[in-house]
Amino acid sequence: MTADRGPAASLSGETSLSLVLNWLLRALMAMGGAALVVMAWPVAWGAWEAQKADAVVADLRFGRPLDAAAVASGITALNASIAADPVARHYLDRSELLAGAALTKGLNLPDTDRDALLRRAQSDLRRGLADAPVRGIDWLRLAITRETLEGPSRNVLPPLFMSIETAPLIKQLWRARLRVILDVWPYLDDQQRSQLAGYFVMTWRLARDRPALMSETFRPGLVAEIYAPADELIVRYFLRDEPGAQEELTKWLEAYRKK
Repeated sequence: MTADRGPAASLSGETSLSLVLNWLLRALMAMGGAALVVMAWPVAWGAWEAQKADAVVADLRFGRPLDAAAVASGITALNASIAADPVARHYLDRSELLAGAALTKGLNLPDTDRDALLRRAQSDLRRGLADAPVRGIDWLRLAITRETLEGPSRNVLPPLFMSIETAPLIKQLWRARLRVILDVWPYLDDQQRSQLAGYFVMTWRLARDRPALMSETFRPGLVAEIYAPADELIVRYFLRDEPGAQEELTKWLEAYRKK
């Protein structure tokens, strides 16, 4: 007869199984942790490289003088960030520095270098906006880049309208967007002109109800971008049904032109 192994033998077997399962669980946890480290490494490295461009990007955003060597170093850092982690954010960050450098007169870039930077910026914007389509400032940057490269045309309209749709009330975009609107006026159809008139009136009313916004951003940007009689006619068209707006605009322009 086979001897009965008894309770002690059963307990020993259960203990061994428990140890094996515990070991397997720890191994799986370790493997998961290692996988997370591997996945997070490109993100961390990309962010590390991108931050090397922070200083020159800050100079660009705040209108401080740009140094050509610092711009080149910043572009190199952003190239490395994209190589490590090719996500929309890094492409859009690089487009800002590329386009900003190209449009900064103080750098005195040859036309060929300027165009090359703008074309690289345009490529980055297309790539980045494909994955991050709600970045209104970058849609406006794409519109400005296209206009600078090709001149005013219908090709400028899609990113212009996307910038309005995704970021209609960001005050820092107001003046630059107005300039593009005035430039592409001949290429707009009636529906688009009506849409822009609605946007303009909405912004006018918002500024009217907020004195600080009116005095610091809206009014200075508006009068500074009215370069020619045609610009003034377009703005007056936008405000044609707004009570008191024509008289107010006349006062602003007279005061501005006396300076």
